[in-house]
Amino acid sequence: MRLAKRNRTVDLFKIDDPKNNHKNVTHAFFLALAITIAEPSTILPLMVHHFSDSVIIVGIFASLLRGGAIVIQLYAAFYAQAYKRVLPYLGKVFLFRFLAWFMIGVSIFFLGETHKTLTLFFIGLGLFFFSFTAGFGAIYFKELQAKLFSKTYRGKTMANRNIAGSIASIISGGVAGFVLQNFEAPMSYAYLFLVSSLFMAIGFFTFVTIEEPSKENVSIKEKSFKLFIRNAKALLKSDKRLQQQILVIFLGFSYFLSMPFVILNANNTFTLTGWMLGGFITVQMLGSILGSSLLWRRIANYEKMLTLSFIFMIIAFTIAIFANNIYAYGAIFLLFGIALDGFNISGMNLVIEIAPEDKRPIYTALQTNITSIGLFFPILGGLILTWVGSYTLIYLLTIGLLLVGFLLSFKLKEKA
Repeated sequence: MRLAKRNRTVDLFKIDDPKNNHKNVTHAFFLALAITIAEPSTILPLMVHHFSDSVIIVGIFASLLRGGAIVIQLYAAFYAQAYKRVLPYLGKVFLFRFLAWFMIGVSIFFLGETHKTLTLFFIGLGLFFFSFTAGFGAIYFKELQAKLFSKTYRGKTMANRNIAGSIASIISGGVAGFVLQNFEAPMSYAYLFLVSSLFMAIGFFTFVTIEEPSKENVSIKEKSFKLFIRNAKALLKSDKRLQQQILVIFLGFSYFLSMPFVILNANNTFTLTGWMLGGFITVQMLGSILGSSLLWRRIANYEKMLTLSFIFMIIAFTIAIFANNIYAYGAIFLLFGIALDGFNISGMNLVIEIAPEDKRPIYTALQTNITSIGLFFPILGGLILTWVGSYTLIYLLTIGLLLVGFLLSFKLKEKA
């Protein structure tokens, strides 16, 4: 009787269900509405720079926003490989992420400039935990995308997510520009984090109501995490395509070497106003919309998408070398928006496409863990900028690494 009931449940589940697509997109909208205020290419560097003059500190905080996820993803995959459903665990991740984000706003509000070092500590702590818990969330999220949507539909729903997120970010950029223009720092930053936490909660709540099918083809969890790591290493050594893919995507992350400092260079070139900052966010998100609606959603070959993303990012940093006015920087952020979406969509789908169903969490964790080392490139960029003091040098170094990734991307062949 129980078996029959379970089979009926599986039969009733509909892959590519529009309802799940709508919830997927709604989650992206409200999440982007929230986290755009800490965009590592615009507001976050200026916020950190308000409490510290060190560009190295700016680089560290830019890395904290995303880099904390690295240390936990393999551990998350160790357990996730045996889960038939991951949504209940993702709900717990969402709760911790909300609390970490809210804590940042609270710490700025109550500590502010009175205790700058302590404020920076709590901002960093909040960013780390927000990123750290995302390590679990990334594994569960990709597992859900693979279970809910077919290859073709997945590319479309991810493009829809990016479009919705970009629209939300444009709204958020306008609001951020208004707040930064009309309220004194650092209270303006506190207001942004506190209000955005509420929008984040709406997105999280919507996503956990998605209908998730049970996964029958699961792996048996190893007896120990040490044994799991040993098996994961063996898997990585045996899969040449995964190795090549990881290297190319890692080189794609080299844009982080310079990206957080572009806005600081702009601030040295001309006086940035709150409206200008909000405008750059808007332009970047317009780039994301243009990329997803006119380009990325039409490309099912994710290897080609990755190659094109390198091209757009290389052009952006080439312009940055010569940029000296607001229009040039507008073009840079427009190209950032197009390229970043291409990297995100292609990277997620490439690992899903090459991974066996039962090993999907392990493949995801291996790729994300190794490539995400690139999230710490801002620290290296900050060190180089401190020692040499040349924005042009770090732009050229970034272009060089991106060119290597671009050339190697041609070796990736589409899986039949």
